[in-house]
Amino acid sequence: MSACTRDEWMTVAAARLLGNDSVCFVGIGLPSAACNLARLTHAPEIVLIYESGTIGTRPDVLPLSIGDGELAETAACVVPLPEIFSFYLQAGRVDVGFLGAAQIDRFGNLNSTVIGPYELPSTRLPGGGGAPEIALHARQVFVMARATPRSFVERLDFCSSAGFLDGHGARARAGLPGGGPRAVITDFGMLAPHPESEELQLVALFEGVNVDEARAAVGWPLLVADRLDTINPPSAHELDTLRALNARTREAHARPVHIPL
Repeated sequence: MSACTRDEWMTVAAARLLGNDSVCFVGIGLPSAACNLARLTHAPEIVLIYESGTIGTRPDVLPLSIGDGELAETAACVVPLPEIFSFYLQAGRVDVGFLGAAQIDRFGNLNSTVIGPYELPSTRLPGGGGAPEIALHARQVFVMARATPRSFVERLDFCSSAGFLDGHGARARAGLPGGGPRAVITDFGMLAPHPESEELQLVALFEGVNVDEARAAVGWPLLVADRLDTINPPSAHELDTLRALNARTREAHARPVHIPL
């Protein structure tokens, strides 16, 4: 097997978390790559839902956005957006919400709205979209993000999507449904909530990565689980499948779009 990048390793590690019988609400970007890799390898029957209303979609290339025609063309059905949230997500029919974010804090709360003060931000981000509802109602949430002290922060600039709030049972006391973030997949390994405090702790590292490297990538004093696992590198099949998917995607997105007048 040829050497893989950290992004490839992260995508494979995330894909491995998904089961064949999962109903998964998918975010665009790295989460979409992981979910479709799972569908193309070990979980062919996974049901992928995108915010635009596509259910059971099986794209041949990764979508540019939730409005990409590839999603509707390959879906089992397409329903109105309000129905996706009311009858599927809020009704408790989504097993996994798979999200990304610009910032995440030690309790798994997410920011995809602004960097800096809300009234006068240094950067205005795309916004929460459907992520706040997904984070609220999915039975469990997985988050994918490249880790730096600027993205894994002590305190969010703005909370777009609730994780475990301040931890220590705060989410449950607030009466929030859903299971909250159960795994955060990074480019050094994986974090998961401590069973009591609900603070994210290091539970697994990529082979060849050490704890010091993980701690340097996070903007708070990172806890380490008593048992620290090692995430095996991608297999040849996983890597070949992911690279073929990315190659098809690049080719498709490079084609000129002809709009009939």
